[in-house]
Amino acid sequence: MKSLIVYSSRTGNTQMLAEAVSAVMPNPTLCPIGSIDSTGSAENYQDFDLLAIGYWVDKGLPDEKVLNYFKTIKNTTIILFGTLGAYPDSAHAQDCIQKAEALLSDPALNNTVLGSFLCMGKVDPKLLTAMAKMPQNQAHPMTDERKERIEEAKKHPNEADLLNVQTFIKNLLTSQSN
Repeated sequence: MKSLIVYSSRTGNTQMLAEAVSAVMPNPTLCPIGSIDSTGSAENYQDFDLLAIGYWVDKGLPDEKVLNYFKTIKNTTIILFGTLGAYPDSAHAQDCIQKAEALLSDPALNNTVLGSFLCMGKVDPKLLTAMAKMPQNQAHPMTDERKERIEEAKKHPNEADLLNVQTFIKNLLTSQSN
């Protein structure tokens, strides 16, 4: 079995996860999304048995580069992983997972999504600066709770997150081999 790990990372968070994922995937090839051309190649996912895709959450969805990559994927077994500025056990995180999986699970695409893993990751300071300039009646006002969550996100991904994503991947692979 050969596996391809494609990832998009703005702050280095998702790259850290991708490197941890590659340590437990069978015969891995690690590929930053920037090295993939519009035809889906630098590494053609169809040459692999398993595709893991890493992304950072932007407005409740995978980032734009990954969304565009999703449009090229058909007839593939996929694992998703990513980072976000929210708590991974929050309703928002679960909604993000459902939306990402739904994009790949259209029956016409014939993909199999084995599962998704999200953990916290620091939010790009440039994004925080831009958000701070938005009017306070925005959808995400800078409340004390939000400031606390952003501070917590700065500590992630940490060693526990990296071990958790590896355990998640190992469990998925074990369940597939049974």
